[in-house]
Amino acid sequence: MSRPHPASAHFYMNLATIAVVALLFSPGPYVRADTLVFAASSLADVLEEIITVYEQQAGKNVSASYAASSILARQIEAGAPAHVFISADENWMNYLNRRGFLSGAPRILAGNRLVLIAPADHTASIAIGRGMDLAGILGRERMAIADPAGVPAGRVAREALEYYGEWQALQGRFIPLDNVRAALIAVEKKEAPLGIVYETDALASPGIRVVGVFPAQSHKPVVYPAALIAANRDADAEALFAYLQTPPTKAVFTRHGFRDSDGAAR
Repeated sequence: MSRPHPASAHFYMNLATIAVVALLFSPGPYVRADTLVFAASSLADVLEEIITVYEQQAGKNVSASYAASSILARQIEAGAPAHVFISADENWMNYLNRRGFLSGAPRILAGNRLVLIAPADHTASIAIGRGMDLAGILGRERMAIADPAGVPAGRVAREALEYYGEWQALQGRFIPLDNVRAALIAVEKKEAPLGIVYETDALASPGIRVVGVFPAQSHKPVVYPAALIAANRDADAEALFAYLQTPPTKAVFTRHGFRDSDGAAR
């Protein structure tokens, strides 16, 4: 069966916005599907491809809603009818697990790297390290990041900037956004000269370029745990959850630039 394939990061931003509005202000309606997946925004490209293949093979309908892991976790806590949750970090998965919302142990599907980005016509690279002086490079401009208060991409961005002694100097110089894709779009549209996103987001956009990679030791690992939601567990959800852990699915993650849980290339 066919499903629309998103054509740009702008589509994902709109999709995430629609999903968040629907989740925050009503109990539904949700798209009718055998299985509903709540997934972090940075998984949109790869998961759409995986779902398309799975639907063709299994003859099932799967719907996915993409937003910040923090928003999705709180909506599951509030009773949203998700069958599978895929977070962009372990914190929000642990949040649900401690409260009894998960069925079985989470499984790590993939890892990612944190990168510094600029618009595609930016020519210089920036050496990531102590004394890089991002505040000086920004001048009067601001940096786009996911909101560190709750979004995993923003949290690890803060960790990396603190590791290099840059965080305090950048106070008041951030554009904190709802999710990592929004940070990417802000740089694409030149609303910010620099941003911090995941490597796979950068690879998906011709409108930006990577100007630096944050070493793994500068922040906690970026991983994507998945789990079944206890209240909605059924045979269809179990089948999809198992498929997400198969070698063909791992190969799709690799092709989209995702890494192992330790940040190493697959």
